[in-house]
Amino acid sequence: RSGKLTPSQVAKNIIAVLEDCDKSTPPLRAIVQWDREQIMLMAEASTTRYKNKCTLSHLDGIPVCLKEEFKVVPYHHRVGTEYLGTEPETEDATVAKKLREAGAIIIGVSNMHELGTGTTGCNPNGYHKIPRNPYKPNHYTGGSSSGSAAAVAAGLCPVAIGTDGGGSVRIPASFCGVVGLKGSTFGRISSHGCLPLSYSTVGVGPICTSVADAAIVYSVLAEPDPLCPYGLKQPKATLSNMCAPDLRGLKLGVDWTFFKACDAEILSICEKAVEFLRSQGASVVEVFLPEMEEVRVAHGISILSEMRDFLQPDFNKHFQQLNLETRISLAVACQFTALDYITANRQRTRSMGFLREIFSTVNCILTPATASTAPRIHDSDLVTGFSDFSLTVRAMRFMQLGNFTGIPGLVVPVGYSAAGLPINLQVMTKWWDEATLLRVGLKLEQFRHQTKKPSVYYDILA
Repeated sequence: RSGKLTPSQVAKNIIAVLEDCDKSTPPLRAIVQWDREQIMLMAEASTTRYKNKCTLSHLDGIPVCLKEEFKVVPYHHRVGTEYLGTEPETEDATVAKKLREAGAIIIGVSNMHELGTGTTGCNPNGYHKIPRNPYKPNHYTGGSSSGSAAAVAAGLCPVAIGTDGGGSVRIPASFCGVVGLKGSTFGRISSHGCLPLSYSTVGVGPICTSVADAAIVYSVLAEPDPLCPYGLKQPKATLSNMCAPDLRGLKLGVDWTFFKACDAEILSICEKAVEFLRSQGASVVEVFLPEMEEVRVAHGISILSEMRDFLQPDFNKHFQQLNLETRISLAVACQFTALDYITANRQRTRSMGFLREIFSTVNCILTPATASTAPRIHDSDLVTGFSDFSLTVRAMRFMQLGNFTGIPGLVVPVGYSAAGLPINLQVMTKWWDEATLLRVGLKLEQFRHQTKKPSVYYDILA
């Protein structure tokens, strides 16, 4: 707005960075498809709008990327595979369309775990390779929206869009030390034009450098979409009371037994963050989250059964082109029966009932974001990939409740491990109450006194 910089200048910087970051050792691999001409076209149009003082929204001229799970013209909709998206897309996903209409500059599509089937971001196939954690390039970004989190943490763009069926926005945001928002699962943000891998657990949301940025993106994207029937009956999205001066009147629920099921370093920082929220006027109330082991198993059965159902033709036809880890996940999924799936959905109804009771006494539920920090990348992973079920369980431990029952969740950076890896805290609220999430998140952001610069960082405004 001041005129000191134009979107065109920023776009030129980003193009230079995109050329550089994949020549580095190791390559960042955050953005896997981009087009110089497309970026400059959008940037020049935005520059003209700023010059004529007729900008389209707060996102006008802002660089964004979208996970490869979304259709984005003119890129290939590969969804992390070698065999999908043989032709360039000719129609945008609703989210991409909305970002264009808001004047954002789409800098490309971001890397992802193949078909969204994992929590590390490990994708050794030819088109993708393994994206690197900007804080520690020999560690994973988290998945499955791996490139989205890496792009934001490395400074390539302040906004990236991901999907989250089992923590796929919140895990990479946490491993990379940025903010991640999963909207209410039931179509709060449209998933039209996104590969329908799991229709009952996936929420769409932004990964951003700050909670305020996440709120801006949410306000642009969150509304019913006629092409996405799940969200047609949703209440109007609002940001009311988000900027209240303190947290007075809010009750924050913590199940301390569940909360403590994480590494000691994470627990220590997250406990202090909870105390900080108390100092901001909130009251912290002990709650009990029942049947969390049943939730874990039932969520796993639900998401894997739905993915296996949708990917059955791929499993039969493209088996040899799938990563080994994806084959394992889909092979495990075919062991579930119709009875398992029905029983899992009965558990969903029970768990939603428990949450309805809990949210009648508290406004939010607090947990650590992940039970451990970003795992290390081993040399063999680059060739054969990587599968570690116990690590997946630890990454997803605090994520599954939100996906399984559809409540929204926000992860906010609160500190670092002794090794310098990021640690985030998670806030969850009742269905459709993202405004309260963002209100708590804005205060929580003040807890971390210092943001450490990642070892891989590009200043696109320089």
